[in-house]
Amino acid sequence: MVLNLFVKTKKQKTWLQKLHEKEAKFKSKSAEIDEMAIFPEENIQELVEMGYSSITLPAAYGGEGLKVYDMVLLQETLASFDGATALSIGWNLGVIGELFETKLWDQERLDFFAKEILNGALVNRAVSEAQTGSPTRGGRPGTTAVKKNGAWVLTGRKTFTTMSPVLTYFLTSAWIEEKQKVGFFLLHKDLDGLTIDETWDVIAMRGTGSHDLILNNVIVDDFNLVELPSMPSGSKLNGWILHIPACYLGIAQAARDYAVHFANHHAPNSLNGPISQLPNVQQLLGEIDLELIRARHLTYSVAAAYDDVSLREYLENELGVVKHTVTNSAITIVDKAMRIVGAKSLGRNNPLQRYYRDVRAGLHNPPMDDMTIKKLALSAIEHKKSVNAR
Repeated sequence: MVLNLFVKTKKQKTWLQKLHEKEAKFKSKSAEIDEMAIFPEENIQELVEMGYSSITLPAAYGGEGLKVYDMVLLQETLASFDGATALSIGWNLGVIGELFETKLWDQERLDFFAKEILNGALVNRAVSEAQTGSPTRGGRPGTTAVKKNGAWVLTGRKTFTTMSPVLTYFLTSAWIEEKQKVGFFLLHKDLDGLTIDETWDVIAMRGTGSHDLILNNVIVDDFNLVELPSMPSGSKLNGWILHIPACYLGIAQAARDYAVHFANHHAPNSLNGPISQLPNVQQLLGEIDLELIRARHLTYSVAAAYDDVSLREYLENELGVVKHTVTNSAITIVDKAMRIVGAKSLGRNNPLQRYYRDVRAGLHNPPMDDMTIKKLALSAIEHKKSVNAR
């Protein structure tokens, strides 16, 4: 098993075993999910029923209490079965992990939400908008929350609301004029005026159900205003975003495994055996594994550092670097796998063309490559200034 080196605990082994029991079933549906752009509702429901959706809820609240490292390990494995399923449930795991680790809400709200999670509730943040783009770039949401007759009235449209077909709660950003701040409201799926516009029609991650969330005079009370962040989105260290690169690492592993199997079994009559004996094929396979090993060790070392509170303070740009490295490595790995397989990889019934499209979606998940590079540059410049000033 590729991940043996990174499996450290009995709990990790137990959960990996549980996931592998779903491997054949989840893999068997991946092509149809992609071809028909079907949200993998059955997969997600099975994960909920096995308790996977609450693994990042702390043990003090009744959850499994898994850390970022654990989540990365499990999410990479799940993504190698089906990318859309992994990316979808990953957002839920990441939001829960962040909320309870940083105590973003008061105790009453956390206690309430923990019970909902244990009862199978699924959550994701709804923050992106067509006019503002990614919230990590600092745009002010066009969605508004206005106080009327003692209640909040929300109006707006959110894009890229991953897992929208089965979400129980939408943690939705809105501009609050009277406070001159962005607030987050916890909105239940059954609220009047809350609807889903099925707009998700893309070539990558076709099964994530990342439709638009429509809010038409949705009314909630003060209890639903759960966050009034003092810092802009993306400015706080949040290791739970590593579920994103973990997903693309898993897809890259699946592409690698397919290419190796193909190389070992494809034997044209011009050769006295499979193409794996050819130097150019061996070169590509070696380059693939080099990319995978490099990306994986970076990912798990940063995840471990984040989980170690004594080391976390030393992390500065590493989370963004992991996402940048893994995403671009995944694209390279799938490309090389397709070169090994040749024109057959372009067949619509070949999984490599799906992996090729899916890993490119990672370029558009936060943080974006240019922002990661800019932060690295600014950190280097500021560090040099501070050294010179001594």
